[in-house]
Amino acid sequence: MTPIRATNAKAKNTRAVILASGLFMLASLGACGKDKGRPTCDEPQPYQSVVAGKRIEVPEGLEPLDEFREMPIPEAESPPRPAGAGCIENPPAVGSSS
Repeated sequence: MTPIRATNAKAKNTRAVILASGLFMLASLGACGKDKGRPTCDEPQPYQSVVAGKRIEVPEGLEPLDEFREMPIPEAESPPRPAGAGCIENPPAVGSSS
């Protein structure tokens, strides 16, 4: 009868480990389900406070930089988002009208 008890003990330990793992996974997933702490995007974002820097000054005797190779950042053409709207999770599809 000793081998049967050892098997039962192993089965109990295995069930306990599986149950504990399942509870841990459910608790972990449950923590991700709440959406209360998300920002509304009404607060200023860090990238919005960036200002354009001045151009690089080339010392005398060196070839000046080609100004056609600069990449200007265009102004936004889209209308502002309504107040209280959530942040955009993914960019709109290419070619969409919104």
